[in-house]
Formats: sequence, C-alpha cells, structure tokens
Amino acid sequence: MSDRTVVGLDGTEGIDLTGVDVFVGGPIQHAIRDDGFHRPLRHAIRDIIDAVTAARGTVFSAHVAEKFGVDTPLFSPDQVSVRDIGWMRRCDVFVPVLPVDANGELMRTDGTHVELGWASALGKPIVVVTPLPMAANASHLLRGLPSVADVTVFDLAEACAQPVQLLRLLEKLGQQAVMAK
Repeated sequence: MSDRTVVGLDGTEGIDLTGVDVFVGGPIQHAIRDDGFHRPLRHAIRDIIDAVTAARGTVFSAHVAEKFGVDTPLFSPDQVSVRDIGWMRRCDVFVPVLPVDANGELMRTDGTHVELGWASALGKPIVVVTPLPMAANASHLLRGLPSVADVTVFDLAEACAQPVQLLRLLEKLGQQAVMAK
C-alpha cells in the first residue's frame, strides 16, 4: 500500500483528493429550525465533508465555520460574503447540496444560489447534489445551468449511501482544475 492510498471509508481506497479544494455549500438560514439545524441536511453535508476529508481533500464549509447555524448570528453579512467569495475563488470544485422538504420541494437557499452564480462566472466545475429527479419547483435557471456552465447533477441519496462515485467525480474534476491552474 502506498503512502497516498486513502483508507477509512469503504471503497475509497486509491481515491486521492490531495491538493484539491472543495467548497461544500447548501442552505443554512432556512435550515435552522426551533429544534436545531435540519437533521437530514446536516447528516448529508457532514457525510460529504467526511468523505472528501477521508480522501485527503481540503473542504471549505460555512456549515462547519458557523457550527451548523449555532454561530451564524456571530457573522455579519459582509463577513460571510467576503469569506464565501474567497473560498469560491480558491476552490477547485463547488459542491452545493440542495435538499428537499417533506413536500418534495427544494429548500430555500438564497446564498447557495448566489454561490452558484459565482461558480459559473468563475468557470468552476459544479457538482449539484440533490434528490433526483430534480424537484419540480427548481427554477429554470437552476435546471438550465448545465447549458452554460460545467455542472453535473448527482443524486443526494447516492452521495450519502455510496460516496465513492461522488469522490471519483470530485477526484477527476479536481485534478483537471488543479492541472489547469
């Protein structure tokens, strides 16, 4: 086994995200509930972050920085905007997690949609992680984004149950982005 072989998650042996910066985004403000952060979303984002980290990737995450909503009130709009655009400029791949609510509609996430615009404008590869088929209330701009930007849509359930395919995609896109720098 080489020193670059990654172990820790089933099936991730040989996947190496060393040197790849992944910005994981998704709802925060609209995911904060009276009883805490929306649990299914928290688990999905945590699973993706843990998988990328296990594969030695670097993760930028407002969810981690803001402790899944606990510290969100401590950050000003200016701080969040400056931080997130900085992460977007530095990342190699943007991974927005777009969950659905109990009615099957996309959870509101204004900030993530702004970040999708930044990623598109900066030419970053985007891997949208959301339940498939995409929710009926997804906007035309979100549905049409793959026609104007480097966007792959990946099933949320698959990303959480079997992160290997997502990691392989991130490895491929990340390595291409790193080589293009």
